[in-house]
Amino acid sequence: MPVAANDCELPTFVQRLPKTETHLHLEGALPYELLQRLDPVKFARPPASWAPEFRFGSFGEFDQLILGLLAPWFTSAARYHEAAAIMFRRLAEQNVRYVETSFHLPVVQFIPARGDEILQAILEAVPVGMTVRVFAGLVRDCHSGPMPAVIADALRWKWLAGFDLHGHESLPLEEWTSEVWRRARNADKETKAHAGEFGGAGNVREAVERLGVRRVQHGVRAVDDPAVVALLVREGVTLDITPISNVKLGVARSLREHPIRRLHEAGVRCTVSTDDPLIFGNTLTDEYVGLAREAGFARSELVQFARNGFLAGTMPASVRQAALAELALLERDG
Repeated sequence: MPVAANDCELPTFVQRLPKTETHLHLEGALPYELLQRLDPVKFARPPASWAPEFRFGSFGEFDQLILGLLAPWFTSAARYHEAAAIMFRRLAEQNVRYVETSFHLPVVQFIPARGDEILQAILEAVPVGMTVRVFAGLVRDCHSGPMPAVIADALRWKWLAGFDLHGHESLPLEEWTSEVWRRARNADKETKAHAGEFGGAGNVREAVERLGVRRVQHGVRAVDDPAVVALLVREGVTLDITPISNVKLGVARSLREHPIRRLHEAGVRCTVSTDDPLIFGNTLTDEYVGLAREAGFARSELVQFARNGFLAGTMPASVRQAALAELALLERDG
């Protein structure tokens, strides 16, 4: 049965769910109070985009806002550590056990810190009891200047989980990308790609067939092509979906109309995450509660979204097994 919109016990149920956060941009999760501390006047009020009814007019508008917020803070590895420590603590408070987050690797061209120093700073912020996997984010046109050497170096970083392709899908997939993604897997790194957010279902197919990924960030436009949906099911591809982000960016008109319902019912493995909470003012709890109250997902389906994260992620077997056992009990007890 769907969850009633006025179910007052729903937030408690969501809190009890052991959860994963598998689509999270570290820079985009910058705690706003750090900006307020940096400049109490300029950042006196949160962005207007935190309002539930807010909608961006374009991706360019989003891009301009996020760059203006990130640039003042992320100037050193120590700043990454400080932001990550608060971010991880807040996720732990929501009963998040496993996190996959990415940082923007090309930032090394603009701040006095090496990529491996940023990686180490993030990992040193991880609290006890949480498993975190950090990915290097690369945009679609960042294979020039020093970046080929930076990427080659990153392939050797022991604690780097892998690579995630970022950037607006108006840019074509360049030839270097497939080669780097192949080299990454040969180096025992994981690979992801953002696709099917503003680009169409063909971009999702491209990510799966050309880049060889089995983790697509967003991927919701796959719903427009039944053949691509069938491909995702057949290949066991997981979509790491961020519903509130999709609504505020105009990818979906509302949570009620969000493609996650059709994808889930078609058998595509979907997880639920927040994307850039600095910009959207959302929490993981908000995502789950919104899917129940506005999109009509039943508690058993919320359990399945949480379960999918533990099935898709790379974590110690003990972490996965403990979470799956808890979820089974919550599903049974309703």
